[in-house]
Formats: sequence, C-alpha cells, structure tokens
Amino acid sequence: MARILITGVSGTGKSTALGELGRQGFAVTDLDAPDWSRWVRLDDDPLGEWVWQEDRVADLLTPSSEPTLFVAGCASNQGQFYPLFDAIILLSASEDVILRRIADRTTNDYGKQPAERDRILSDRAWVEPLLRETATHEVDGNGPVAEVVAALVAIERDCGP
Repeated sequence: MARILITGVSGTGKSTALGELGRQGFAVTDLDAPDWSRWVRLDDDPLGEWVWQEDRVADLLTPSSEPTLFVAGCASNQGQFYPLFDAIILLSASEDVILRRIADRTTNDYGKQPAERDRILSDRAWVEPLLRETATHEVDGNGPVAEVVAALVAIERDCGP
C-alpha cells in the first residue's frame, strides 16, 4: 500500500489529475478541500495561510492494508507529513498555463480575484522551488491530462513492494 502526495501551486492540475486517478479506480483524497484544510489568518498577510487539519490528515495517512492512496494538496504544514508518504510528486506548470486554468476552472473559485492570482504567481516564484527541493519526483503538468496521469501511475508502480 503506497501513500502518494501530489503537490504544487494552485492551477498546476492537481485536482484534475486526482479526478482522473479516481476514475481509474485509485483511492484519492483532495486535501485542498474544506473538509481537510482551512485558512488561518495572519496579521501580516490578509489572505492568510492554508493549512491541513493535522489530526484528520494523520488519520488518513495511517498505514493500513488499503490499496494505493493518492492525495493532492499544498499547504504550509505539509512537510510534517512527508515521512508518511512513499512518494512526493511536484506537479508544475508554466505561468501562462496556470493563469489560463484558474481563469477557466469552474470547480474552485480560488484565483479569480487579482490578489489571489498575485499570490499564486508569488507562490510559484518562491514556494515551488521549496517544494522541488523536497519532492521525490516532478511531473510536468503542462501536457494533456492523460499524459500527466500516466506519469503519476508510473511513479506509483515504482513504489510497489
């Protein structure tokens, strides 16, 4: 049983890839959903900080005999969970692809406001390099969903017993 994290800044295609993995029969959880994460407001940052609900995520990642679990998300406290993952995959995409995706998506309103778009581009500039340093793999999210998912499944196969 493998636990695989797909991470990256908003708009890289994490949720889309996770949806396709679910359609292919994999167990999936979107940690960017309100059931798993929340905004924590900080005095110096009007947008706040996105964090995973630690007790819930720890329970989710507890080893079991369940099949592979793909989770997707990006939060400031995700690093504390890295030891529980068999693979940490950075999904990256170009700035123009990210901006187009957040403008076109209908399942998530984050990124629709100018301050949110600025935050996403700022995260791409300074958070993505940090994610890259701690990732075990990187997948280019610019291509078709089928190619991205095939790359994710190939990594999952390498995590096998």
